[in-house]
Amino acid sequence: QVQFVESGGGSVEPGGSLRLSCAVSGIAFGVYAMGWYRQAPGKQRELVASITSDGIPIHVEFVKGRFTISRDNAKNAMYLQMGGLKPDDTAVYYCNFRFGPHHWGQGTQVTVSA
Repeated sequence: QVQFVESGGGSVEPGGSLRLSCAVSGIAFGVYAMGWYRQAPGKQRELVASITSDGIPIHVEFVKGRFTISRDNAKNAMYLQMGGLKPDDTAVYYCNFRFGPHHWGQGTQVTVSA
């Protein structure tokens, strides 16, 4: 069974940076397109960035130039480097499959405030 374990969240001031990590087990990680998602209080979960199995990143418009998704297939791991953080980025961040996400992990909380 697939398992996603997110880490690296925290509290930062606006303009700050964080690097999120995702450890994946139970699947042949390298064959899947993956994504980072987030869910803010009172809002639906949304896709933040995705990456193909061979490492081509796609970032949604509201994080372009600030966030960078990457993966290491040898380590069954995925990352999200976040910079220029804004209060609107406050959310729980999750990693999962890009297509047909399921078996959500606990996520990691990111809080951006002055």
